[in-house]
Amino acid sequence: MPSLRVQKGIALANVIAQIGIMTTGVTVRVTASGLGCETWPRCNQDSFVPVPGAGPAIHQAIEFGNRLLTFVLVAVATALILAVFRAGRRTELKMLALAMPLGIVAQAIIGGITVLAGLVWWTVALHLLPSMLLAWVAAVLYVRIGEDDTAPPRRVMPRPLAWLTALSAVLLAGVLATGTMVTGAGPHAGDARIEAADRLQLPIQWLVHFHAELMIGYVCLLIGLLAGLIALRTEGPAIRRCAILIGLIAAQAVIGITQYQLGVPEVLVVAHVTLAGAITAVTGALWAAGVIRDRIPASAAR
Repeated sequence: MPSLRVQKGIALANVIAQIGIMTTGVTVRVTASGLGCETWPRCNQDSFVPVPGAGPAIHQAIEFGNRLLTFVLVAVATALILAVFRAGRRTELKMLALAMPLGIVAQAIIGGITVLAGLVWWTVALHLLPSMLLAWVAAVLYVRIGEDDTAPPRRVMPRPLAWLTALSAVLLAGVLATGTMVTGAGPHAGDARIEAADRLQLPIQWLVHFHAELMIGYVCLLIGLLAGLIALRTEGPAIRRCAILIGLIAAQAVIGITQYQLGVPEVLVVAHVTLAGAITAVTGALWAAGVIRDRIPASAAR
């Protein structure tokens, strides 16, 4: 039977992998490699792998490498399912584990549609957002997996703070959605051949400010939530996770403002999306801190 340490290790690898494929995905976009493999599921009309001369070698390598990472995610998710089921964990954990490969397959299909549609901006947006949801689920699974299955769940946040936590998730969804709209109107289309008509036809300055205002609302809500958690001396990890989340958002704001002022350099775009994935994961962990169970003792974790 897999030990708790093994289960947590695989669950952590799952979180990292979900954020990691966002990093490689945005690298595909900022290097204009989105059509390095011009079709799907093949890389080109005659081969599942890159073919010399079918396109710039570096673009083929970047896009094909990103596709291969899907198999890494599936392998990690499969290992997680096996660990959770063989350890006889509670139904909640089994359902969360089963959701991972299903989400990965759905995401791969959306990615294929994105390529077949020629990287139209809204398909690119739809390709990113499910990855954020998977990072959320992966983080919830990671923190839940360390809990004692036999212990009763306890609601440690009073209902008003629980509602604030839920509202923070809604605001985050708005921040992420408007972020994809900024990308849709921005300079990084994913391929140099993308026509202007396939980009979002809205003023990018307006979109950037709307995106930033939602982020300000999000962080203000979290500051209020943190104050409430501290005032009530909330049991469990909620205070720590909320503080970490606010720190990550502060770093994200610095990156976002800097990339806008510098004309959206590629490396900062990659950092911005990667950190967005981390913020989403920590938001999921914060949400999970509203209802907790006793942790499995360290002596039983081996």
